[in-house]
Amino acid sequence: MALHVRGVLLPDDEVRDLWLDGDRVTFDPVPGARTVVDRGFVLPGLVDAHCHLGIARGGAPVTSLDQARALARTDRDAGVLALRDAGSPLPYPELDDEPELPRLARAGRHVAPPRRYLRDIGLEVDAAGVTAAVTEQAAAGNGWVKLVGDWIDRGIGDLAPAWDADTMTAAVAAAHAAGVRAAVHTFSESAVEIMVRAGVDSVEHGTGLSLDLIDLMARQGTALVPTMINIRTFGGIADAARNKFPGYADHMIALRDRFPGVVRAAYEAGVPIYVGTDAGGGIDHGLAAEEMLLLHEQAGMPAVDVLAAASWRSREWLGFPGLVEGGLADLVVYPEDPRRDLTVVRTPSRIILRGRLIR
Repeated sequence: MALHVRGVLLPDDEVRDLWLDGDRVTFDPVPGARTVVDRGFVLPGLVDAHCHLGIARGGAPVTSLDQARALARTDRDAGVLALRDAGSPLPYPELDDEPELPRLARAGRHVAPPRRYLRDIGLEVDAAGVTAAVTEQAAAGNGWVKLVGDWIDRGIGDLAPAWDADTMTAAVAAAHAAGVRAAVHTFSESAVEIMVRAGVDSVEHGTGLSLDLIDLMARQGTALVPTMINIRTFGGIADAARNKFPGYADHMIALRDRFPGVVRAAYEAGVPIYVGTDAGGGIDHGLAAEEMLLLHEQAGMPAVDVLAAASWRSREWLGFPGLVEGGLADLVVYPEDPRRDLTVVRTPSRIILRGRLIR
């Protein structure tokens, strides 16, 4: 049965009626539609633009599709109706179109340097094998490749680029040649500079960004997914490493402490910013609202722009049309205006996915 929704539609900021006819939105009345919303503030479904359905709590790979489904349902029940899986050790194309799960944009496995990444998570290759691995993983995903741009190098006791600059630049070119976009994990100053200058499509975390690079990202349209929830864990990472790698520990703390200012500078420069939690491993799923609040409270992004970064702009970036004529029938409803009090995003009053009432 078609559904009817009436409320203040954002970002248009006007009371509208819309009908969900199957998985499509229309503004033309559908006879016999059931009214499920008659008040409140209506947004296109939220997005977690950086998560991992293939990594279980604690960092081990998930072992079944049912585990991945359960993680996706946790996000769905928080109003997150589209996900970008930024690297998974478990391939799961079967989940791309499951009607009860959020929509998926996904990479294959992380392409990572040998013995310098999370065990059993990435496809670990040396410099000679990077471009072939990127091409392989481009086919394993549905539009994205994930590159590990840096990690601790135990030989020097600090963060260091995963490979040489020419190899990393060639990795981005290989992704584009395969018809997909490239996302890069990067914490350090040196790796993020290599990758932004190589034309990577999105920077994940990006704690090492400089003002010059931020300006370049703005000019290029390079996206930033800050994962501020993840960056808050740097203190624990530093504490665990301090006895053996004190320089690395100090570096991680410095990166953490400067990061809200980095994100604010990126916002002010016009860098596209999207909400992502890095859920999977050390971060629980279902926390997109908390990431939104950190962007607002710590990085100073206005509430309306945080909402855009979590909803209509993020969906457009990932190719999931919002609440427009013929768009996808995904929406969340809040009883109060989230632009005035962003904390209401923690408690949606209605969630509709693919034209189906979730709650």
